[in-house]
Amino acid sequence: MSGTTIKGDIQAALTNESLRRALGRFADAYLDSREAAYQKKDFSALREEIAALKSQAAGRMEELAGQFADEATRHGAIVFRAETAGQAREYILNLAREQGIKTIVKSKSMASEEIHLNKCLAEAGMDVVETDLGEWIIQLCGQRPSHMVLPAIHMTRGEVAGVFSRETREDLPPDIPRLVKVARENLRQKFLKAEMGITGANIAVAETGTLVMVTNEGNGRLTTTLPPLHVAIVGLEKLVARFSDVAPILEALPRSATSQQLTSYVTMLTGPAPAVDAFNTPVQKEMHIVLLDNGRTEMQRDYVFKEALQCIRCASCLNVCPVFQLVGGHVFGHVYTGGIGTILTAFFNGMENAAEIQTLCLGCERCKDFCPAKINLPRLISKLRTRVTREKGLPLTQRLVLKNVLTNRQLFHALLRAVSAAQKPFVKEGTMRHLPFFLAGQAGVKNLPAIAKEPLRDRFKKNGGREAERNALRTGLFAGCLSDFIYPEIGTSMVKVLEHVGFEVVFPQGQTCCGYPARQLGAPEVMADVARQNLEAFESAGVDYILTPCPTCTHSLKNVYPELLAGDSALQVRAAAMAGKVCDFAEFVYHQGKGGLVQKPEFKPLNKKVTYHDSCHLKRSLGITVEPRELLKMVGADLVEMSFSDRCCGFGGSYSIKYHELSAHILDQKLACIQETGADLVAVECPGCLMQLRKGLADRGQGAPEAKFLAEILADQL
Repeated sequence: MSGTTIKGDIQAALTNESLRRALGRFADAYLDSREAAYQKKDFSALREEIAALKSQAAGRMEELAGQFADEATRHGAIVFRAETAGQAREYILNLAREQGIKTIVKSKSMASEEIHLNKCLAEAGMDVVETDLGEWIIQLCGQRPSHMVLPAIHMTRGEVAGVFSRETREDLPPDIPRLVKVARENLRQKFLKAEMGITGANIAVAETGTLVMVTNEGNGRLTTTLPPLHVAIVGLEKLVARFSDVAPILEALPRSATSQQLTSYVTMLTGPAPAVDAFNTPVQKEMHIVLLDNGRTEMQRDYVFKEALQCIRCASCLNVCPVFQLVGGHVFGHVYTGGIGTILTAFFNGMENAAEIQTLCLGCERCKDFCPAKINLPRLISKLRTRVTREKGLPLTQRLVLKNVLTNRQLFHALLRAVSAAQKPFVKEGTMRHLPFFLAGQAGVKNLPAIAKEPLRDRFKKNGGREAERNALRTGLFAGCLSDFIYPEIGTSMVKVLEHVGFEVVFPQGQTCCGYPARQLGAPEVMADVARQNLEAFESAGVDYILTPCPTCTHSLKNVYPELLAGDSALQVRAAAMAGKVCDFAEFVYHQGKGGLVQKPEFKPLNKKVTYHDSCHLKRSLGITVEPRELLKMVGADLVEMSFSDRCCGFGGSYSIKYHELSAHILDQKLACIQETGADLVAVECPGCLMQLRKGLADRGQGAPEAKFLAEILADQL
């Protein structure tokens, strides 16, 4: 899929009102219903248990596959190990031909989608019918599933009624009970005539040779019991060691997938299902289990991506993804969809099929918090992006900027100063009303902030901090690019607050970009280069603490640098020492004041209605949510919580330029939540979010609330 094609697909999806309504309704309802489903469960403990048992199973995959095959065979099943998708298709096709099979029913199976089984069997002249309601709808439409659990989630009831009307040749109303009845009547005849039933499995137990299937419609049981021949296609990642391992997965799977406490049917098969004919005479059934590798062993051997084998296919990462909620799986996916689908696609269906769709990940990290198998999906996508970049290379402009400019602090800052001078004809009241002609159309936006006339580093050179007490603790300010060159007032506000409570603040002039944009573009070696520069700058400054106004910078210095520099033991020790000093501004001010180590700040009452936006990295990478709110209360703000306060604003750095239409739609959802509060002021603690929200609010015109950085609010009320 080329960049041009994917942007065209995005545009088509964004203009499809039916798609957006269908996905939007589900996404918003999912959060509340999922929370209710987990109300009496310890989700944190449950996900730890699942992650541990699945990780252990992934580490013993070959051993468990052999044990499962032995046990399943002992109970009457025939087990075939398929190394590739082609081998799996060939085995099932030959089996069908040998037994003269013409009619086949299938229960929902993503593994069968992965190996493109339906097309293979249909080309051989066999009648293959999907019996899961969603899968049947998709089959009738000639589409592929857009969601791993809810394959027809992108369709409205009216569209489904149209599909069924064409199939049955009668005019059917968009009435769900009526449509379900029509499906049941049509599919029941298919079950009765079928000679082969094909299913997947949610879990395969090595200890007993048992397959576990979770369904809501009963079609899985009909598929496994009515036809005389049952074929199950099971990916090796579905293996668990013990029968007791089934319980925690069954606790989490329905709750995370569809917000149900349990599903309608849990079917366990140890050997062929017992069956009788029309005369109630026992019938000997055949059960064939295809244990599918198709890239799973390669994933298991990969120390980075082995973690993805913990996935239980609940698709909760899709359900909470702001990008998926707008475009669906036919854009954000291949066979498997969404963020996890990107990783699975790379290993199961080829890196070339994952290369473009991985760029759709915004990096909001929401999926990480909801995954019941505790997969750090954002980290895996970042690693995948690096591999794609190594294989394909960066575009020339990006390569030159990253390798020749970002790593050269003097050149990088000189160019920013040059832009500050060149932008003057396009700037009005501190805002770039339109881009220069050579950039027009690149971002598709207006109301961008101008580069500051005087960056923060120059203000420090000129003014310095106030004379500190000899025993004052020294705090180093890591500004980040936005606060240094676009919003220097954020830095000066931080200094005002910190000096007010007794800290000396210094600005090491050798600091440069944190490097995170390079990592997001797939060039971690560039980030490692600037990391070394920043280490040296702050070590030379001799600071007790390092504060940043940017959560992404905080995350980089605190969490990414030690991992990134792990290949050099001396650098890793230095990075870890630096990480131990790094704090978010709000976290630092609140806890230092609360702990009594410094003078407690005193504020004038704000007396305004304020709502607070949780930035993605601040909440999800750093776990900071309480401290900014407490500080707002300390200044007398009337704090009003917005709906979905942690919903991404759509900024994502360069994402808002590359996929500006997606970014704008995500921003619109955020702005709607803000305006519902009736607040006068939106407090934020991320310069990127500030830029995005200010642009969006300015586009909405007069009457929209003001967006302001938390440090500025505090400084103004001292």
